[in-house]
Amino acid sequence: MSETQTSGTGPARPLPAAEAGFDAVGLARELLRSVRSGALATLDPDGTPFASLVTIATDSDGTPLMLLSRLSAHTRNLLADPRGSLLFSAGGKGDPLAHPRLTVVGRAVPSQDPRARARFLARHPKAKLYADFPDFGFFALEPGAGHLNGGFAKAATLTRAELLLDLAGAEAVVAGEAGAVAHMNADHADALALYAGDAGDGPWRLTGLDPEGMDLIAGERTARVTYPEPVSDMGALRKSLVAMATAARAGGG
Repeated sequence: MSETQTSGTGPARPLPAAEAGFDAVGLARELLRSVRSGALATLDPDGTPFASLVTIATDSDGTPLMLLSRLSAHTRNLLADPRGSLLFSAGGKGDPLAHPRLTVVGRAVPSQDPRARARFLARHPKAKLYADFPDFGFFALEPGAGHLNGGFAKAATLTRAELLLDLAGAEAVVAGEAGAVAHMNADHADALALYAGDAGDGPWRLTGLDPEGMDLIAGERTARVTYPEPVSDMGALRKSLVAMATAARAGGG
């Protein structure tokens, strides 16, 4: 199946994710969770597009989070017109255009949610140095749609529902996240290395978990690890983590 469609003699257009012929939703969600910085596009007062570099984390459902200074042009633009987009690019060796990237368009709104703050600072610990400066504040980019380029001949469009996790029924996992993260980092560093597939090089640290998977960092490296099946409560999460560690040890990593 082709990953693009044509309309008459017009240019090829990306297919919806459900018709793309590859796991567009899985790849898009991995980029959302694993890329820590990207290009933020906003609109200047005269309508001119303005792009800048920002650091990114995600909320439990995958909503992109940013810590922005109100002294910056992009923040002033968003406060005047919340429309914006974020480019998530995995990067890598060779041709930059051969690697997957995701553009998420939506509306950026200020957030004072304690969970947003905690998840962002876990992902970017150095930001604790300036997070409480009076001109800084957290913003959430509420996605409207996504455009995924998965590499050569792989493109798809995604809806908000395909980009984000539905947390209904998994509230216990969201509520128990902080305790589980602290416990894993304090007592199970060896398991975290196994989950990341990198037992001999680390140390890996868990920055967040959700009903679909967990996010890890080691220095500048990141890893997004999904469970064999989504979980809806802490008991299922514990069983999944134990089974994953056991399988990794049995497989040699």
